[in-house]
Amino acid sequence: MDGYRLLVVDDEPVVRELLSATLRFAGYTVNSAANGSEALDVAWREPPDLVLLDVMLPDMDGFEVIRRLRELPRPLSGGHPGQVPVLFLTARDTAEDKINGLRLGGDDYVTKPFNLEELLARIQAVLRRTGLLPDDRTLRVGDLEVDPDGRQVMKGGHTVRLSPTEFRLLHYLILNAGKVVSKAQILEHVWRYDFAGDSSIVDTYVSYIRRKVDTTPPKLIRTMHGVGYILHRPRS
Repeated sequence: MDGYRLLVVDDEPVVRELLSATLRFAGYTVNSAANGSEALDVAWREPPDLVLLDVMLPDMDGFEVIRRLRELPRPLSGGHPGQVPVLFLTARDTAEDKINGLRLGGDDYVTKPFNLEELLARIQAVLRRTGLLPDDRTLRVGDLEVDPDGRQVMKGGHTVRLSPTEFRLLHYLILNAGKVVSKAQILEHVWRYDFAGDSSIVDTYVSYIRRKVDTTPPKLIRTMHGVGYILHRPRS
């Protein structure tokens, strides 16, 4: 996601830091703010491509932030004054709040607690709808193709059938192609935060997908002993 700048606005430090770290790991450039005034200042100085905006902020609510954001005279997001996409994050999930947020120009509304993988998908959906992200999101490394929307995998032009967990693992590896990812990172993103089992499950599932997608040279999935795994980008 190189080239896309996101602004995370949340007054809870843990949530703000978790979101910022997750988004940076996904390849975005991230700025953050703890309140509405700070968010408007950051948006003025470094116009974002998308704002993740908490509704309940200490100085003004998110709805007021988006009103003022729309009034900023400086062009944001591709030269359209104040029309930067906004994705609301909130524990308030009443129909009235959702309608109010969308009426003010919010592009999506996610309630807390949320799943980080789903949030990443929603961010990409908003970027696509607003024309900032190309429609074709197929990920390609060598002759391996992964379509996250259709949840389809092609290897050498042939369809590969994967279980849901196998797909999530392969998708995570190809998102981070060329980077070494640890077992802990894989467990966190593929098996989620509540997984408390044996980390050897990562080795087992890497073995499964190797048998299905890494059957011909050059081998793509490599073990970095004592560290983790890497989906290698072959030289063209």
